[in-house]
Amino acid sequence: MSKQGLFEEFPEVSAKQWKQKIQVDLKGADYNDTLVWESLEGIKVKPFYHSEDLEDQKTFHLAQDHSWNIAQSIYAGNVEKANTKALDSLDRGAESLIFTIPDQETDFGKLLSGIDQTKVLLYFDFEFLEIAPIQRLLDILRKDQAKAYLNIDPFGHLARTGNWYHSLEKDQELLKLVFGMVESDDRIAVPSVDVSLYQNAGASSIQQLAYALAQANEYLNLFATSSDVPLKNFPITFKVSVGGNYFFEIAKLRALRWLWKSFATTYGIQNDCHIVAFPSTRNKTLYDYNVNMLRTTSESMSAILGGANTVCNTPYDAIYHKENEFGDRIARNQLLLLKEESYFGQTSHAAEGSYYIASLTQQLAEKALELFKQIENSGGFLNELKKGTLQRKIKESAAKQQQLFDANELVLLGTNTYKNPEDRMKGELELFPFVKTKPRKTLVEPIIPKRLAETLEQKRLDDE
Repeated sequence: MSKQGLFEEFPEVSAKQWKQKIQVDLKGADYNDTLVWESLEGIKVKPFYHSEDLEDQKTFHLAQDHSWNIAQSIYAGNVEKANTKALDSLDRGAESLIFTIPDQETDFGKLLSGIDQTKVLLYFDFEFLEIAPIQRLLDILRKDQAKAYLNIDPFGHLARTGNWYHSLEKDQELLKLVFGMVESDDRIAVPSVDVSLYQNAGASSIQQLAYALAQANEYLNLFATSSDVPLKNFPITFKVSVGGNYFFEIAKLRALRWLWKSFATTYGIQNDCHIVAFPSTRNKTLYDYNVNMLRTTSESMSAILGGANTVCNTPYDAIYHKENEFGDRIARNQLLLLKEESYFGQTSHAAEGSYYIASLTQQLAEKALELFKQIENSGGFLNELKKGTLQRKIKESAAKQQQLFDANELVLLGTNTYKNPEDRMKGELELFPFVKTKPRKTLVEPIIPKRLAETLEQKRLDDE
């Protein structure tokens, strides 16, 4: 039997030969005008990619042992109900839990009762920054040998609300205190960067990556000035929203991990970052809401292939319905179908070897690094936030997206294209689905998330 490879009898085809063949088939049409398009990030996308595109270029690879888990988000305003929902979610396929903690008096013992903390990853989003309740939680987590992420992000709180929890000095001091409480415990991570805020407000992929890196650098500078806080092990969590541009979103997450890995080495940090991914809210719609299921499925796939550690899906009706069992179950089952029946549990490395994704990853990382350097040369993340530069740049990006949506060039099926004029939603609204305006005094202009379809939907509601 011949040992000759299956394709060895065929000659290799160069990128030049491919392009020449395409130009012949175009019958006189211009190659660049016809087939090359430019993204909002300024990246020119070609009709095909070749191994030659990566010659002499660095590429990124996920760790061989990389895996991902399914998360359930739970609001812990009522600890008994939250605990019941947590146990039920775990029984139905969730592998990690994301608790939003609104109350400093939360009984963490009741909240975590019955949960095997040695097997279930725990995430906490605090709506406050105080030492006493966090200390109570840490006592329980240590006792039960839990793996947990506290997601403390005062700089992100400033960007979202326009104000500190307390003040710049006190917030930084409290953050350092919490970090000092767990510095010898590699099972508990403290700082977090909420990148999702920028995406949901309309920032481009490059802006999201650059702002994430700049915000993380503020935290590193803060801890680097504290001689008693080691940076060799600095577990940081990035909370990322994933949009509908499938391949770009895969590349965005890969670029984020690559940027962090390259950047962290300058501080002597050896550990990787941790990425928690959520579907974007920016492209979700009120009308023809079932299409949201298709959007969140595609976005979850991008998150998995991009290398997220945890994926938390969003119910299709989240923008207008209160939390409900059916919406949560469908969202969770979407991830279960991907992991167990579509084999995405074994194929998180499927993007490896794709010339297109590798090229996008490299270009996004390079452009984001360039923007990051500009931010640092202008005084850093906090300084740019206080001057309003970041807010202005995000608004400019959001306006470009909105213009494309209004012109039907950025398509949201069932909303600005193929509308169903018989849809009626006015009687279905349990939640206000639009940006809420409440004038208040802030230190900086807050960054406000806004969906693309809001203006169009408000008109449709008025016309019902």
